Amino acid sequence: MNSQSQQQQQGKQKSREEEEEEENHLLQSECESIPLSSPHVLPSNWEHADKEEEEEEKDSVYAAKDKVQIFDLESSGAAGSTAVPPFSWRKLWLFTGPGLLMSVAFLDPGNLEGDLQAGAIAGYSLLWLLMWSTIMGLVIQLLSARLGVATGRHLAELCREEYSNWARLVLWILAEMALIAADIQEVIGSAIAFKILSHGLIPIWAGVVITATDCFFFLFLENYGVRKLEGVFAVFIGTMGLSFAWMFFDTSPSEEELMMGLLIPRLSSKTLRQAVEIVGCVITPHNVFLHSALVQSRDIDIRNKGQVQEALNYYSIESSVALLVTLLINLSVITVFARVFYGTEQANGIGLVNAGQYLEERYGGGLFPILYIWGIGLLAAGQSSTITGTYAGQFITEGFLKLNIKKWLRALITRSCAIVPTMICAIVFNTSESSLDTLNEWLNVVQAIQIPFALIPLLTLVSKEEVMGTFRIGPIVEKVAWSVAVLVILVYGYMLLDFFLEEIDGVLFGFLVCLGAAAWISFIVYLVQHSGAIPSLMTRSPNSRGFFSLSGN
Repeated sequence: MNSQSQQQQQGKQKSREEEEEEENHLLQSECESIPLSSPHVLPSNWEHADKEEEEEEKDSVYAAKDKVQIFDLESSGAAGSTAVPPFSWRKLWLFTGPGLLMSVAFLDPGNLEGDLQAGAIAGYSLLWLLMWSTIMGLVIQLLSARLGVATGRHLAELCREEYSNWARLVLWILAEMALIAADIQEVIGSAIAFKILSHGLIPIWAGVVITATDCFFFLFLENYGVRKLEGVFAVFIGTMGLSFAWMFFDTSPSEEELMMGLLIPRLSSKTLRQAVEIVGCVITPHNVFLHSALVQSRDIDIRNKGQVQEALNYYSIESSVALLVTLLINLSVITVFARVFYGTEQANGIGLVNAGQYLEERYGGGLFPILYIWGIGLLAAGQSSTITGTYAGQFITEGFLKLNIKKWLRALITRSCAIVPTMICAIVFNTSESSLDTLNEWLNVVQAIQIPFALIPLLTLVSKEEVMGTFRIGPIVEKVAWSVAVLVILVYGYMLLDFFLEEIDGVLFGFLVCLGAAAWISFIVYLVQHSGAIPSLMTRSPNSRGFFSLSGN
């Protein structure tokens, strides 16, 4: 029996060896058939796999080698794992970064101008509105991050797939217009800061050129790693925080008035316009597109539900902390100008250009003149927001148009699209402070037109199970999100109505405004109908993941 079993085992081993030799012979003959002039050609199945990897690499916002590695530090489980590891300070540190870049849009020069005018005209009465507007902005930005993490793609890419050709073309054009409008505000804000810090030696147009060129220098830092660029933004935000905190303690605002402004809602017809501007400054359309792309700088396996949920938890924490910092900075600016200019003759005429001069007249020079402290804070706001504007432009352009070109070339194209009109505006409108204020009002109008066409697609996509899978938002959060979106759109709609009622002069201009308003409302109705939001809100069952769920179950 033993000898017979040994013979059977030897026979099986021999047959396996023959099979292996035959496979090796076939593989060798297949490789020999490859022409020597094409050393990188592989068998068909290998070539197909490589092509798929190349396509994924091209479609990815960040190359695999550029992404921050987090989950390879320890075993992260299988692809279908839903387990979420305990909280880790080290992982929170590694996830910290995208929220910093996103939060810069809450501190751009347009926001600072809205803050100082709100403080000068309304005093402390609108601080509560700033706080709640920031909370609404946080909800929108967390939804944007959720979309990017759960799908591995950003909002512009998903809009390209979600909507018909004509709709996505309109969405792209409107997004580009809003981005250019925001960029003009940011670049001119930096140019004003250069003029302040140089004591008038650098004119506005020269400051625009400097800002346009140094933006490429900061973007070049990304070649040394995403974390280096995020560190630069941390320095910018820290600079703003120190500058405006210095001004806050230097002017000694009333603590009692500050707390009353935060806790007691107050609004009057005289301060309604400033209230609308506060809400409008906090929620910006290009930032909605931006955050969904920035979160992809971390290497996350979207097939691993545990990883996705863990990433969402950490991004929620770091985004909340980042926007808390922006809230404190914006509060400082409002309270400083409320303390110094509320109820004065200069209140109605104050803006970015003359704010530093008025502060110097009130508080003089000293060891660190308040004029230059204001200029440093404004410069940090302008420089940082200009860079994030460039990033948003790149993501929007390549997302809607699927442009696979080199990053420096994309930056050149998108930067040129913004800088050329900015240069023209800087030269044309640099005749007086009032002309720059007029320009700023028109730029706010352009951004107000775009905001529904960023919010509605975002809410449409995060509510779809075929897009988000199990990470679609739950029915309660969906209702809250749509309520926030409707409120924001109504606020922007009021801003547009108030602006055009003042500006309409003549039958032709009035007809064009009415025509544009009809088209604006019609497109909003189309997007809402496409989303299926109204029947969804009425019939959705509460079986989806909650927005702030901390477990993968």
